[in-house]
Amino acid sequence: MNIDARYALKIMLPALATLALLLAISPAYSLAAEASAADIEEGRQVAADRQRGNCYSCHHVAGAELAGNVGPPLVVMKQRFPDRAVLYQQIADPRIRNPDTVMPPYGAHGILTEHELNRVVDYVLSL
Repeated sequence: MNIDARYALKIMLPALATLALLLAISPAYSLAAEASAADIEEGRQVAADRQRGNCYSCHHVAGAELAGNVGPPLVVMKQRFPDRAVLYQQIADPRIRNPDTVMPPYGAHGILTEHELNRVVDYVLSL
């Protein structure tokens, strides 16, 4: 193996490992799939529900009643999270990126099911 091939492997292996990890985060959701209007609406309902998502208590979302300002506003989310798996992980267990966060770990603590998490991600990405 020549030097260029070893260098390419050295760079590519961590990238491939990261991709594999991100694909494993949410195995029930196809990265190629586009969210339907029904999926987005279901996610909006979960996000707005004070017994489940309760997202509006902390985040400002256009059109939400009594939106909070503790968390960042949920705007231009596809630009902020171009990788769906990263957003999924942020909602499922935000302590991974910020151990001092006040955001609940919706997946890690079983607050939301995997299905509900995926619908909330679909909704948030639509904002």
